[in-house]
Amino acid sequence: MKHAFVFPGQGSQSVGMLADLSATYPIIKHTFEEASEILGYDLWDLSQEGPEKTLNQTDKTQPALLAGGVSTWRVWQEQGGSEPVFMAGHSFGEYSALVCAGALEFKDAVSLAQDRGRFMQAAVPEGEGAMAAILGLTDEKMIDICAEVAQNQVVSAVNFNAPGQIVIAGHTAAVKRAIEQAKAAKAKRAILLQVSVPAHSRLMQPAAEKMAERLTAVTITAPTIPVIHNVDVSVKTEPADIRTALTAQLYNPVRWVETIEKIVAEGVTMLFECGPKKVLTGLNKRIARTATAKPIMDTKTLEQALEALA
Repeated sequence: MKHAFVFPGQGSQSVGMLADLSATYPIIKHTFEEASEILGYDLWDLSQEGPEKTLNQTDKTQPALLAGGVSTWRVWQEQGGSEPVFMAGHSFGEYSALVCAGALEFKDAVSLAQDRGRFMQAAVPEGEGAMAAILGLTDEKMIDICAEVAQNQVVSAVNFNAPGQIVIAGHTAAVKRAIEQAKAAKAKRAILLQVSVPAHSRLMQPAAEKMAERLTAVTITAPTIPVIHNVDVSVKTEPADIRTALTAQLYNPVRWVETIEKIVAEGVTMLFECGPKKVLTGLNKRIARTATAKPIMDTKTLEQALEALA
């Protein structure tokens, strides 16, 4: 049975994440401790005790999600879980996928995660950028609305998450205009997200330039498991191509629907979300109705996943 592993991006973090798994599998906490040595603060303590506001800061969220995804993958390996035929990550989750696929060293990815978050935060002054979730409109309609309301500002569709579920990002005022226009077009929901960074919009190009330079200092090798990249829905094997994809990813849309469609078209029938929460599992069920989507986020779901492939 062909299966794939996918890794979540920002929004899947929460105070107390992976506490259940860590109680049974010490490698969860050990992985967070490994990250803490690089970061200079106790990442496990932050992920378990908060405060939530600090955990939700981009430069803290990304290392936490990396440690969450990688530690859960390490548990899977310890328990003799079989190797997937593909991996993918939603936005930042791509870094988790690359570590688990052997393309990036975990310690390098931890410092990259922290810097990526800092670069993103620095690219747009706080309050000037926003993101919003739009439910119930087609991709084409939302792209048209963004073009209509831009008024020399930036606003664009940046996450194609599932049929009828799109995230937009850009200048705060433009995003708010797009929300009003989406409501007028009978969107089921159109709401601002609690994020301070307009990720995947053109406003992230300054962060991408810094990230491109930062990535040159890190060793990247060909992944042992194919990783499908968000930016162009393709597998990369050359380190230079992986660096280019990770740089372009910052200011280009997350093409999640196409990513999952590609995985399923390759004969994959089971999709496992590796890390806290089950955000991607919900999306994947809507995208790939012929495949089974399951999370691995606690002891119960881990056992269910292992049994599904036994």
